[in-house]
Amino acid sequence: MTAVLTAPAHTDDIAQVSDRVGLRETISTSFTMAYRGLLKIKHNPEQLFDVTVQPILFTALFTYIFGGAISGSVDSYLPVLIPGILVQTVVLTSVVTGTQLREDMDKGVFDRFKSLPIARVSALAGALLADMVRYGIASTLTIIVGLCLGYRPGGGFAGVIAACLVVVVCSFAISWVWALVGVTGKSAASVQGVSMMVMFPLTFMSGAFAPVSTMPGWMQAINHANPVYYMVNTCRDLMNANVYSSDLVWSLIGSLVVVAVFAPLTVRAYMRRA
Repeated sequence: MTAVLTAPAHTDDIAQVSDRVGLRETISTSFTMAYRGLLKIKHNPEQLFDVTVQPILFTALFTYIFGGAISGSVDSYLPVLIPGILVQTVVLTSVVTGTQLREDMDKGVFDRFKSLPIARVSALAGALLADMVRYGIASTLTIIVGLCLGYRPGGGFAGVIAACLVVVVCSFAISWVWALVGVTGKSAASVQGVSMMVMFPLTFMSGAFAPVSTMPGWMQAINHANPVYYMVNTCRDLMNANVYSSDLVWSLIGSLVVVAVFAPLTVRAYMRRA
């Protein structure tokens, strides 16, 4: 006897399998991964050292070391320093994103994530979303320390909140850069070294601690391409006068461009190397 195989009469009845994940599922799994990041902080509270001790230490030290030399008094220097130290503290905190990603990849955690039926970007986006909580803690502590030292923001509560939101959003965008460095780096130590080597010059020449007008001409020219420079100016305008200037527009546009460029590059590099 000969067996006869017949094809189904209606191929449309066969369920089609797709490896594409919808936007809703992507957002959901990203927040799930963010919750995982928060649980890591809960079980390893020492990870909050840089966003708790550093804002207090840096704000107090810089106030009393540079206050008299730059502005003549501490009270005159606080409106210059507090917005600048806010930007520096949160931006430097974003460097930790790349370091922690590299550590997770070295431990093989992301290998498991790649095998799950979730969007490829969820693991990365979740880690970056969790770090936004760290940015919020750093911002809050910096403002509290400034108030304790005598700073009284002329922009009021609304100006301070707006400045903190801008810093958190811009730092989230910058963290995609360090995520790419973390994914492509060879070790957590090298990722941290490269990130700090880039961020320290950008933050110190941005005018966060001293007027840009007193710097050499070539350094002033570099600041026009320095994203931290626009963030510092934006925070000063908002916190001291609640003014929404063109620096705010440039900061937000720059953040969108950074995410649009570095998010796809990071996801692509992650899928190749994780």
